[in-house]
Amino acid sequence: MTLEEIEALYNNGETDRVERKESATDGDKIRQAICAFANDLPNYCKPGVIFIGQKDDLSCAHLPIDDQLLLKLGGWRADGKILPFPVMHVTKQRFSGCDIAVIVVEPSDNPPVKFDGRIWLRTGPRRSTATIEEERRLVEKRRWGNCTISTDRWDAIG
Repeated sequence: MTLEEIEALYNNGETDRVERKESATDGDKIRQAICAFANDLPNYCKPGVIFIGQKDDLSCAHLPIDDQLLLKLGGWRADGKILPFPVMHVTKQRFSGCDIAVIVVEPSDNPPVKFDGRIWLRTGPRRSTATIEEERRLVEKRRWGNCTISTDRWDAIG
């Protein structure tokens, strides 16, 4: 995913590939979003993006984005609450004069991904837990193969 693609998502409304949070105070909701993007039930084969420091109305929340915040966000990947561990990348970016933390979450090759034992999905612009049928579909995705993730996408944002 290129920086231009991320900026285009930043400038548009929330979708089933974009989540916005004014702050990182509700870590559980951000982890749910990470899980949901990793599950990629619609099989877009494209990453989901979480913008920390941007309000739902697309305005800047003026959140200080420092190393401590980025370490906290990146640490959620392997804290044991999201299993299997998602493939994600955390960076600080500046769009339209606004500093934000950006979490890019790649679709998992090993779904279903769970947060605290529950499977989370994106249903349009909201999160929800998976039904038994949706869980079955995620297991089938794992059996039959998933998207091929291109590692050169990290070059643009890393």
